[in-house]
Amino acid sequence: MAKFEIYKDKKGEFRFRLKAGNGQTILASEGYAAKSGCNNGIESVKKNAPDDTRYDRLESKSGKPYFNLKAGNSQVIGTSEMYSSSSAMENGIASVKTNAPGATVEDLS
Repeated sequence: MAKFEIYKDKKGEFRFRLKAGNGQTILASEGYAAKSGCNNGIESVKKNAPDDTRYDRLESKSGKPYFNLKAGNSQVIGTSEMYSSSSAMENGIASVKTNAPGATVEDLS
C-alpha cells in the first residue's frame, strides 16, 4: 500500500515522500519549516494528484524526463525522480494519480 513518509532533512526542515506499494519513492516535496506545512502539502498532493492538468512534464539538463505536481495556485508541491524515458515518466504520473489519494501517512520525524 502506498504511503507518505514525513521526515526531517539535514537542515531540520520537514519533507515528505510518496512511496508506492513496492517501496519506490514516486514523489518528493520541498522543505517546510513547520510540520503543519508539510501536512498541508500532503493534503494538496492527495487533492491535486488525480488532475492531469496539474502535472508539468519536464526534462533535466542531462535530457532525463521528470515531472512536477502543482497545486491550483501553480506552486510546485512535489517533484519526481529522473526517468530513463518519457513512457517511464508517464507510468510514474499514473502511479501518483492512483496511489496518492488513498495513501496513508507515516511520521518518521
